[in-house]
Amino acid sequence: MKITAIYLYAIHLPLHQPFVISYQTYNFMPSVIVKIETDEGITGYGEAVADEHVTGETWESTYHIIKNTLAPVVLGHNPLEIERLHDLMNKTIYSAPTAKAAIDIACYDIIGKKLQQPVFQLIGGRYHDEFSLTHVLSIAEPELMANEAALHVTKGYQSFKMKVGTNIKQDVKRIQAVRARVGEDIAIRVDVNQGWQNSATTLVALKKLQNCNLDWIEQPVVADDIDGMVEIKSKSIIPLMIDEGLKGSREMLEIIQKRAADKVNIKLMKCGGIYPAVKMAHQAELAGLDCQIGSMVESSIGSAAGYHVAFSKKNISSVELTGPLKFSKDIGNLAYDVPYIRLTDKPGLGIEINEETLRELTVYRDIVR
Repeated sequence: MKITAIYLYAIHLPLHQPFVISYQTYNFMPSVIVKIETDEGITGYGEAVADEHVTGETWESTYHIIKNTLAPVVLGHNPLEIERLHDLMNKTIYSAPTAKAAIDIACYDIIGKKLQQPVFQLIGGRYHDEFSLTHVLSIAEPELMANEAALHVTKGYQSFKMKVGTNIKQDVKRIQAVRARVGEDIAIRVDVNQGWQNSATTLVALKKLQNCNLDWIEQPVVADDIDGMVEIKSKSIIPLMIDEGLKGSREMLEIIQKRAADKVNIKLMKCGGIYPAVKMAHQAELAGLDCQIGSMVESSIGSAAGYHVAFSKKNISSVELTGPLKFSKDIGNLAYDVPYIRLTDKPGLGIEINEETLRELTVYRDIVR
């Protein structure tokens, strides 16, 4: 089997409401969709959702790299030879994990369709039957975040991820307000997205939050401050998760060696796709580290890819892949059974793509042959 054509679609995914985090407000999510065709008539879909604050990639640069650098290199190669393809991509361009993830995901979709197996069966087999969904609360006034949380408790949600990181005093009020509203039995995870900057300010905040019964605090300091994470972990009783500070296997090794976190957030867009994500999960398992699969707020394509990794690994205990629930229009049909997610046994990614909606949301496109 050989790759004969690669179609690229730069799209805008419309959100039900703006998504607000510490460093940016999104009114829509820019995404790059890749469609790979083969000489056997099998087609696979991949996705790249870039974040310049995390990997240094933008929507525009990702599109450019796939079109002019990666697509010409993988064209004519066998999509089943995933290790070889990653080696080719890595030798062609340094880093650019989001761009590589789009190619990787599309190839796994093809492999699964070729073998008539879901992707999770190709990377270890099904381990989990279902995951609870976590509703993400974007940054707002304390009362508004508490109201949104209370509403989603009535819909069956048992866990929330709170986005904070703009102002420590206000962030503490936000967290306390949500905890007071939902009670003690609901899980609350707090994602600072690097907004508290350093270990000193983080420890001040955590001291005030000791009685809030938090599952964990995610990435309070700037991404490269691994030593700051070590200090926080040694002085706080609240579990600590690394997200932006973990991109690939090299950072995973440092985190393990320094015991810098209790939990790590693996994202396909940060590490380069399904293949490297599986490697990182194995690294973490050897070190006894718990994992989560997160996302950059992706469509059904990227979200499904993340779920396949999560469902196949014992040490992945939580997921945050609810992008499709945030979109007023999606290009795929990944099915949620709120407040749970359960994958089918359909081959490949297990989803169907609505080509009409894809064209409607496309800003510009290209073909590489």
